[in-house]
Amino acid sequence: MRIAEHIEALEAAGPGLAEAATGAGPDAEVPTCPGWRIRDLLRHVTTVHRWATTYVTEGHTAYHPDGGQPALDGDELLAHYREGHANLVAALRAAPEDLECWTFLPAPSPLAFWARRQAHETAVHRVDAESALPAGPGPVAPAVGADGIDELLNAFHARSRSRVRTPGPRTLRVRATDTGDVWTVRLSADAPRTERTTGSPAGDPVDTELSGPAGSLYLALWNRLPEDAVTVTGDASLVRLWREKSAITWD
Repeated sequence: MRIAEHIEALEAAGPGLAEAATGAGPDAEVPTCPGWRIRDLLRHVTTVHRWATTYVTEGHTAYHPDGGQPALDGDELLAHYREGHANLVAALRAAPEDLECWTFLPAPSPLAFWARRQAHETAVHRVDAESALPAGPGPVAPAVGADGIDELLNAFHARSRSRVRTPGPRTLRVRATDTGDVWTVRLSADAPRTERTTGSPAGDPVDTELSGPAGSLYLALWNRLPEDAVTVTGDASLVRLWREKSAITWD
């Protein structure tokens, strides 16, 4: 996905999150985020949006702490969230291509990093808000799903802090049946190493394969859908390892 496409995805996911939050109400539990209610979700996301905006608009070249969560609730919190989301979209659209600022994952440029990261931050949390509704989460577009899988596997879990490790070499394959993308994740006592290919045949034997539509795989790998939402072939213990160790936390 290009920067403009990430910004479009961010712009689309933001209102969806707000609409789901409105429908569920601030007291509703968020099943995909145990211990959170809708107000907790909104406070978190608006804090992240405003924090990201400061890097884009102020050009901080080192880590800069967020401003803390707002002590708001109900309609005031929703308005605060909507304002922060709109400001982030506007900031990304207005930012120069040669923007220089701090980032925390590899990307072609700081602007590409912040557009991509906030698109997926908002897409995943839109699903969280929808999980509080009787109908449950709506779908994720294939292109967004494939891009998000790549960010998760080739960026987040390429870092030394990834806890998805095995005592000996194991291999996990993730195959998107609608986009043709395939990720081969090599696990060991070190951080995972992932290779992405497109339109490849079955490939060498692996220990475990997850297959399904890119949007479903994306949400399953972010632990927002159960493992039976996709097809699991081979050793299911690697799927359990992923679900136990792959969580990305805000700290």
